[in-house]
Amino acid sequence: MPDDIHVRGSVSIPESELGWRFSRSSGPGGQHVNTSATAAELSFDVAASPSLPEPLKARALERLSGRLVRGVLTIRAEEYRSQMRNRDAARARLGALLAEATAPPPKKRVPKKVPRGINERRLENKKRRSDIKRQRSRRWD
Repeated sequence: MPDDIHVRGSVSIPESELGWRFSRSSGPGGQHVNTSATAAELSFDVAASPSLPEPLKARALERLSGRLVRGVLTIRAEEYRSQMRNRDAARARLGALLAEATAPPPKKRVPKKVPRGINERRLENKKRRSDIKRQRSRRWD
């Protein structure tokens, strides 16, 4: 269970549903960067996942549609020089992305009537400002 990625509530994704690929990281690093495969690429098939309940899966597919390729979400982590830290970073990013994508939609905002006092104060401030500007524009004789 420690390798499971927590999404929300009791929903989590087991390590067995994740696909990993490793490659050389780009950027500086000296001789070490040319010899070790530290960049981690995590693939998760959102469309075929048995771990995600149908409503959450539908919500995730809709919200992540721009990032999915044939229903598969891919995350690349190469910010650390260690493969283990990049794996942890990719796992954390996947968890955060899925938690955000499966979140329930926000409640609709019910527009309320503007209180009379607020409207009167606003109009009074506009009138005062207008008077100030009118006084500035008068010619001095």
